[in-house]
Amino acid sequence: KGKCPEDGWDESTIELFLHELAIMDSNNFLGNCGVGEREGRVVSGLVARRHYRLIHGIGRSGDISAVQPKAAGSSLLNKLTNSVVLDVIKQAGVRTVTSCFVVPMATGMSLTLCFLTLRHKRPKAKYIIWPRIDQKSCFKSMITAGFEPVVIENVLEGDELRTDLEAVEVKIKALGAENILCVHSTTSCFAPRVPDRLEELAVICANYDIPHIVNNAYGVQSSKCMHLIQQGARVGRIDAFVQSLDKNFMVPVGGAIIAGFNESFIQDISKMYPGRASASPSLDVLITLLSLGTSGYKKLLKERKEMFSYLSSELKKLADNHNERLLDTPHNPISLAMSLKNLDETNDAAVTQLGSMLFTRQVSGARVVPCGSVQTVNNYTFKGFMSHANDYPCAYLNAASAIGIKKQDVDVFLKRLDKCLKTFRKEAKQEKSINEISDASAATEQLED
Repeated sequence: KGKCPEDGWDESTIELFLHELAIMDSNNFLGNCGVGEREGRVVSGLVARRHYRLIHGIGRSGDISAVQPKAAGSSLLNKLTNSVVLDVIKQAGVRTVTSCFVVPMATGMSLTLCFLTLRHKRPKAKYIIWPRIDQKSCFKSMITAGFEPVVIENVLEGDELRTDLEAVEVKIKALGAENILCVHSTTSCFAPRVPDRLEELAVICANYDIPHIVNNAYGVQSSKCMHLIQQGARVGRIDAFVQSLDKNFMVPVGGAIIAGFNESFIQDISKMYPGRASASPSLDVLITLLSLGTSGYKKLLKERKEMFSYLSSELKKLADNHNERLLDTPHNPISLAMSLKNLDETNDAAVTQLGSMLFTRQVSGARVVPCGSVQTVNNYTFKGFMSHANDYPCAYLNAASAIGIKKQDVDVFLKRLDKCLKTFRKEAKQEKSINEISDASAATEQLED
């Protein structure tokens, strides 16, 4: 049926299935005689077993989704993977998606492929409208494709950083719609930035006839992010949305899914990919989804949402205990931020020091964001880099509830963070006592004089 099974398969069934696919590839035929330059020869048995003897990769030189006659098994694997992934995207909330394919590149390069495809449709265009998100690969994906990013600064609403729709429209009018390749928006992001106003951006794109590419990096795991994409496509224009395999399906880094609502455009992107491609990302995600089934994947999504609520309530308690606060970012369904105002006021280096303390205590993924850091990326200087704004009001720490997170992860993180913050408070008290003693000594000396 080309759909993800409701209940997951056991490992021996999956392995039997993969071996059946592998014996359909010419390199595994008993009497095969290969006289070409690419015959699926592998010298190491370990490498062959690692790939289940599916050596030919996917696609043909002109289309990554095309069938390769001498690799029927690998071609079938590719078709099935794309079909199963499409089913899962629908189940995750984007019901009207019509086409997708797995590409063996991470999110940034996959976005670049989308922009390069649009180049042929809009030859005059040189600009990409980009509501600011401080993540280097998003920015570099536009530069690598040869376009000029037009950075739209976010608007501060309460604690949240949101899309400045007025600035987007002003910039479109100033540059001219025909000179703009697309709007490049974002769903999943680090708090206090929240997902872009996708519905409104989609309407603007439809009104000005400008393509719209969405960076949905780790948004498949969030029903809210997927709902935004579905609604954007319903009321306006979304041409493609790109998501990472590793972040959403817990497989090794190296693959992404490019999906959309117009099958011919997604096929155009597929044909833009030069040459054949590695089958590893397709193989990894197919194995994972067959082992989980839709019921297993939905269970993981439910657990992630529950852990987000738990992390939010517990981080708020910890913040209150240290005279800080959990920033109010209700529109971000994955990431949270806790202020580090007291730490920042105590010592300029304390915020970054907290980050290194957490890392050496084996806390990975938590980001500390100091005020006023400046970074240059491809000759463009970002003020307040990592905070998605030139001058966010306070330093803060990020933590996310991503798919696969366990209660134990949250508890250990909070315990170690609490210990680190107590260390800073203790040091601050000691420093204050020393200063008070020094002041008292100086006052005594003055009196004696």
